[in-house]
Amino acid sequence: MIQSNVAPLGMTVTPHHLASESALAVLREGGNAIEAMVAAAATIAVVYPHMNGLGGDGFWLIVPPQGEPVAIDASGAAGSLADLRFYEATSAIPHRGPKAALTVAGTVSGWAEALKISDELGSSVTPLARLLADATRYAADGIPVTQSQAAATASKYHELAEQPGFAHTFLPEGEVPRAGSRFTQPDLANTLIQLTEEGLESFYRGSLASKLASAMSALGMPVTLEDLNRHQAKRRTPLRIRHQHGEVYNMTPPTQGVVSLAILGIIDRLDMNGADEAQTIHRIVEATKLAFGLRDRYITDPRHMTEQMQSLLDSDLLARLASEIDDRHAAPWGSGKGPGDTVWMGVMDSSGLAVSFIQSIYHEFGSGVVLPGTGITWQNRGAAFSLDPNHLLALAPGKQPFHTLNPAAARLNDGRTMVYGSMGGDGQPQTQAAIFTRHIVQGMPLQQCVSAPRWLLGRTWGQASDSLKLEGRFSSETFARLRALGHEVEALDDFSEAVGHAGAIVRHTNGMLEGACDPRSNGSAAGF
Repeated sequence: MIQSNVAPLGMTVTPHHLASESALAVLREGGNAIEAMVAAAATIAVVYPHMNGLGGDGFWLIVPPQGEPVAIDASGAAGSLADLRFYEATSAIPHRGPKAALTVAGTVSGWAEALKISDELGSSVTPLARLLADATRYAADGIPVTQSQAAATASKYHELAEQPGFAHTFLPEGEVPRAGSRFTQPDLANTLIQLTEEGLESFYRGSLASKLASAMSALGMPVTLEDLNRHQAKRRTPLRIRHQHGEVYNMTPPTQGVVSLAILGIIDRLDMNGADEAQTIHRIVEATKLAFGLRDRYITDPRHMTEQMQSLLDSDLLARLASEIDDRHAAPWGSGKGPGDTVWMGVMDSSGLAVSFIQSIYHEFGSGVVLPGTGITWQNRGAAFSLDPNHLLALAPGKQPFHTLNPAAARLNDGRTMVYGSMGGDGQPQTQAAIFTRHIVQGMPLQQCVSAPRWLLGRTWGQASDSLKLEGRFSSETFARLRALGHEVEALDDFSEAVGHAGAIVRHTNGMLEGACDPRSNGSAAGF
C-alpha cells in the first residue's frame, strides 16, 4: 500500500452538487476558500432558485488559519419609501408581491466585501469572470429541476403564479416544471454577464442598479435607486462563547446568532456527554425555548438595540438559564418566527482558511416578484417587520429586519476547526446544536450526526402548529418519553426538509479535511 503525507487541498459542502463542484473547481485552480465560496454562491443562486438568489441577503463567517475571525453582514435595509403610511391599507406586511419586496438585496455586496478580504489576505488569484462562469452557463444552458424546486413551486403555486414575472421565469409553458426537466434562466444569465463585465458594484452603483431601480419603481416596490446606492456590506466582529470543548462563533444582530450560541452555552452546563437520545432532545429543546426568549426580547437592527449581545453571553446569564431547565417537565412557550428557505455552505482550503456562509431570499421564492429583464427574484425578508410602531421590530425606512440566518464555526481545544450550519428559519439554531452536540460532545461520526434523525420546535412550511416535530426514524420509545415529559410531539417524514439542509466540515490536526452533507438535500461534500 502506498502511503502519502500530502493533505487535501480543499473541501466544500453545499446543498446542491453543482455548487459544490463550482467551489471545488476554483480550489483545484489555486483559488482560496473565499473565492471558492463566491463561485458556489453564484451557482447555488441559479440551481436552487427557490431557496436563494441575487435578490436576497447573505452572511459570512470567515475563520483564518491564525488571527481573529471576521463576519460580513450583507443584509439590506428597508427601502426609503417603506414606512407605515405605505402599508396603511393593510393590517400586516404581506408575504408575497411588490409590497413584500421592501428591503435592499444585500447578497451581491457580501460577495464583493468577501473578495476584498481575500485581496487583503494576499491570496486572491481568481478573476471574477471565472467565479461567475459556472453560474452563467447554468442559467443560459439550463439545469435539471430538482425535486425540491418542483415541490416548492407546486405547493406555493396559488400564492406565486400571479406575482409579477414569476410565471414567465418559473412556470415554463404555464406549468409547474417536472423534476428532472430542463430549466433555463436567460435573463439571469444576462445579469450575471453584466456583473462580470461591469463588476459587482454595478448591482448598487452602476447601470445594473439603474435597471433594477426602474423595474422596482414600475412595480410599486418601496426601494429606490438611492437606497441601492447607499447600501454597503458591513464587517462585524463575530459573537462567541467559550465552550468546554473550544470557542464557538456566530453572527451578530440583526441575526439570531446569539440564539445558537446561547443554546450551546446553556447545555454546556448540563451533562450532555452522558445524555441518551430523549434527554439530548429534551435539554436542547428546553434551551431553545430560553434562547428564543432572549431573541424575542432583544434582537433587531443593532442600531436600535440597548443591550450588547456579547456582554450578555459573557455574563452569568447562561448559567442561570441552565438552572431553569427541568429534566422532568417541558416548559411552556409561545411561538417561533416560522420557517425560512435558505442555503448554508462551507469551504476550507489548504492554508486552513475556512468559510461558513448563508444566503437566502427568506420564504420559498421570496416575494415571488421577478424583476423584468433581470431574472432576479426579490426577497421578502421585510415581512419580519411589524406595523406596530411600538414593536421591537417596527418598520422604518433604512432599518434592517430581523434575520434567522446565522452561519457557525468553532475552534476546538484539540486543534480542530469546524464550520457548520443549516437552512430552516427557527430550525437553524436547533440543528446547529444537534450537530455540535452529537459530534463534538457525544462523539458521533460527522456524517452520521448530519444524517441522523432531527427535530424542529416550531412551524414548518404552510403549518400553524408550533409543536415539537420529530422525523419518523426516531424510536417509538423516544416519541413516548418526550410526550411523557409534556412535549406536544408530531411526526414528520423519515427524511424531511422541514428540519433543514445541514452540513459541516472539520479540519483535523493532521491537516486532513472531513465533510458531511445532508441526504435531505441535493448536495455533496467534495474535496481533493
